[in-house]
Amino acid sequence: MRKRKPTKALPGPGAPTASEAIHTTASGLDLQAIRELARIAGEYGLTEVEADPSGHIRIARAGSGGGVDSGMLTRLSGPTIALAPPAPVEGAAEPGTFINSPFVGTFYRAPSPDAPAFAEVGQRVKKGQVVCIVEAMKLMNEIEAEADGKVAEILAKNGEHVEYGQGLIRLTPF
Repeated sequence: MRKRKPTKALPGPGAPTASEAIHTTASGLDLQAIRELARIAGEYGLTEVEADPSGHIRIARAGSGGGVDSGMLTRLSGPTIALAPPAPVEGAAEPGTFINSPFVGTFYRAPSPDAPAFAEVGQRVKKGQVVCIVEAMKLMNEIEAEADGKVAEILAKNGEHVEYGQGLIRLTPF
């Protein structure tokens, strides 16, 4: 009898590739999937993402009719997670361009405690100019103005904890 060489099984359609392999922690949480779901939730204004052990995920978002829209998104395995909606922008009724926090962290107006603030109320700023810092996970992230304008209001206090999407600075046209 002739021995056959073992062959490698090729992934079938829909099987994850090596680059899409799921990384889990010792607790069984799939951190990569949670990060991706959080990014999607923020992008589409989702208020809830629920995953059951069978691999079904249910999503919900506030609908324009005041109700909640929900439906099946995809199949993944993992625990139930609930996401809080982004913090409302304070003073949103005011005209202007808002510079919002791109993530959760600590707001700083200056690069160090003894340095002058990046921007002051009444100061003109140009698109791309650094106007503040948000520290997240021990990294200092410079936040730039998204448009030319005049600083009308600084919405966060120096050293204050800020949430994703929270308004930091309001700019008005020159």
